[in-house]
Amino acid sequence: MTEYDDLSKSKTQIKKEMHELQRLGEQLTELSKARLAKVPMGETLREAIMTFARIKSNEARRRQMQYIGKLMRSADHQAISAVLNRFKERDQRHLPFEKMAEDWRNRLLGEGTGTQGDFFNQYPDVDHQQLRQLLRDASREIKNGKPPTNQRKLFRYLRDFFSQKAQD
Repeated sequence: MTEYDDLSKSKTQIKKEMHELQRLGEQLTELSKARLAKVPMGETLREAIMTFARIKSNEARRRQMQYIGKLMRSADHQAISAVLNRFKERDQRHLPFEKMAEDWRNRLLGEGTGTQGDFFNQYPDVDHQQLRQLLRDASREIKNGKPPTNQRKLFRYLRDFFSQKAQD
């Protein structure tokens, strides 16, 4: 074996690396706009990802994904992977709190003021006034058949409260 053989990559290895970069690009296409903005990448790659979201045709999506994979070759894929891993870790940390928040939100909205008392007894350090306001707004929203904007705010408030409580 020569020194040149050690440095060169096989065709199979190159294809494998290209597929990995394309999979990394696929993960980028699944991110929300807010998260995508936090990923370090060039404008050409960012625009290609935004274009992918607008494409409806399967064949056109496939071609666009190949283009994204090609652009990924020149991107700092290690930095991109690091950011995606941080997102995954954060999501994993928040998962149990999201379940608790969802359960409590449903109980608080469905069972009424007795459940509020139970919640306040169990979690005395919660901001009572803010929680009551969120509950009033969410209940009014349900009663009037409006989109669940305040229900989402209530959920986020509870999730963040449980998450913060676990860190204390």
